[in-house]
Amino acid sequence: MDTNARPAGGRPLRGDCGNCFGLCCAALPFTTSADFAVTKKAGEPCRNLDDGFRCGIHTRLRQSGFPGCTVYDCFGAGQQVSQVTFGGTDWRQAPESAASMFAVFPVVRQLHELLWYLDEALTLAPARPLHGGLRELLTQTEELTLLGPGALAGLDMGAHRERVNALLLRTSELVRSGRGKRGRKDRRGADLIGARLRGADLRGASLRGAYLIAADLTGADLRDADLIGADLRDADLSGADLTGAFFLTQPQLNAARGDAAARLPTALERPAHWS
Repeated sequence: MDTNARPAGGRPLRGDCGNCFGLCCAALPFTTSADFAVTKKAGEPCRNLDDGFRCGIHTRLRQSGFPGCTVYDCFGAGQQVSQVTFGGTDWRQAPESAASMFAVFPVVRQLHELLWYLDEALTLAPARPLHGGLRELLTQTEELTLLGPGALAGLDMGAHRERVNALLLRTSELVRSGRGKRGRKDRRGADLIGARLRGADLRGASLRGAYLIAADLTGADLRDADLIGADLRDADLSGADLTGAFFLTQPQLNAARGDAAARLPTALERPAHWS
């Protein structure tokens, strides 16, 4: 996994499992489903987590009934919490820190996801009039990630996300306006589950928070589309053109299906299972 993807302030925003204490495998809950073979409570280490904080079935997760693990990424929050927030002392060495560490991890993960979006927004030329405000919010968000465990646990993430989202929404409007009328196509939060969108012209569309689960997007044109929060689980992106699509993350791609013909933003990797 490329740990140097989209560095905000010099920090990698992709998971580095070698410097993490298996936090996603211990802190987060999951339920028996198509994504997970068993049910696990939050704070309960996964049965597949070994003594070195590695996944014992990493190379066969999908075959073993854990495809949900293969699509997850913490945006670098795991190593941040492990090595910075808790200074490199793991929850097995210091069991008294486990509850706090597990509570803080999802908070830092949200902050790092916001850093990804803000960092990307600063690369978008049409949003240049907003770059000053975006840099300010990026700096504020980075500073929040450096807070101690107690302060992080008490952070009002809803309020901070609202401030960031307001500026990201304005960024989206500026970027998509370059597509003219197409850039005003607004499908925010749309229910497109299982939709037949093969070859659809979605250039410059807003698909923020749209439900595209199992949608057929084969050969669709998604250039310059806003995909923040779009649910792409099991969506078929084979042959689709996502060149310039923005606010798209690696976990979203990992949750979708695709092929070698799909064209992706340069900051993202083609998921291994697409082959």
